[in-house]
Amino acid sequence: MPADIDDRIRAALEELLRRTHLSAPSDLAAVATGQAEASLGARDAALYLIDYDQETLLPMPGQESSDLQPLSVAGTVAGRTFSNTTIVATPGEREGERRLWLPLLDGTERLGVIGMSFAQEDVSDRLVEACERYAHAVAMTMVCKNQYGDAFETIRRRRPMTIASELVWGLAPPLVFATDDLTLGALLEPCYDNGGDALDYAINGRVLHVGIFDAMGHGLTAAGVAAFALAAYRHSRRAGMDLIATHAAMDEAVGLQFPDDRFVTAVIAQLDLDTGALTWIGAGHPPPLLIRGGRRMRTLQLASVAPLGAGVPGTPVVAEEALEPGDLLLFYTDGLTEARAPDGEPLTLDGISRFIEREAAAGQTAPETLRRIRHALIGRERAQLRDDATALLAEWRAGDERRLMPQTVL
Repeated sequence: MPADIDDRIRAALEELLRRTHLSAPSDLAAVATGQAEASLGARDAALYLIDYDQETLLPMPGQESSDLQPLSVAGTVAGRTFSNTTIVATPGEREGERRLWLPLLDGTERLGVIGMSFAQEDVSDRLVEACERYAHAVAMTMVCKNQYGDAFETIRRRRPMTIASELVWGLAPPLVFATDDLTLGALLEPCYDNGGDALDYAINGRVLHVGIFDAMGHGLTAAGVAAFALAAYRHSRRAGMDLIATHAAMDEAVGLQFPDDRFVTAVIAQLDLDTGALTWIGAGHPPPLLIRGGRRMRTLQLASVAPLGAGVPGTPVVAEEALEPGDLLLFYTDGLTEARAPDGEPLTLDGISRFIEREAAAGQTAPETLRRIRHALIGRERAQLRDDATALLAEWRAGDERRLMPQTVL
């Protein structure tokens, strides 16, 4: 690579932004890979998105290379780049060539990977850094363009999705997020047929807000009730209500909108990222699970009231817990712990806790731990879900947020 790498990355970013003003979402793969080759001097640039199962990296259509094949997350270099959020260099297909694999990150949310090949003598630390910045810009552009078309959504789906799942996914926040002192991951399963669970989180200032919801039943009707509860939660949260007022507003809203026997169990919580002070309210829902030191599990005490919309009077008690650095918090619906192992036995909360503890001991981040739980629950010849399984795993002050970024960012 010539010495003018700074000029090349500047040109790559400027042209990417210029050309995507009027581009359709389906044009982005060709624009992004073409500009990597034209400005950065890359060869055989290729863009892959992660599927909803988080098991396969799928090539985006419209790229110059038409013979690109899906790549498994397990056992491939591209998969290692995705799961470990790291940049990997391997020998290229041509002699004297190096191929760079880089994660596509919107902040810390993992969208997929991009591969680029260069002459080996041109691969320097500065080139790798420039390619990472370019991959980051491509990922953020993808997130923006996703609002205007279905190109990214359709490629990520390997089988049909129910209308109920369409509704739930349309309201879901990104499944990975990190900021100073916090790392979190989430899952919504089964991803193509989820109908009754929902989750939400928000970072406002230095406070994490979390809501987990499980509507009675399954399917489109249950998904509609869960979606309504989530909207009521956001409405109250954005109005600045505290937990007690938020619960009261949600309970009233669900009861008025669904005066029959429909109801929603829920946990709503707040975590002060500076002090570790956790507060939460439960409405007929499993309490949070605390894992301390990577090995000690404890179910947090919860004086729960009736589910939202059940029409049972009662004022909830705000529970409190002081977190310690490195603590893991699991918010979940009962479908997670009621999943069945191949021998037919329930996985149970103890089984899920042991899984998380093993992954933490192995150095896995919260998002990667949940991806592996998902694979254990849904993967072929493994445990089977009997109900929707939704979870959010948060880690406070463990320093893992730095591990969700490529090494060039640190």
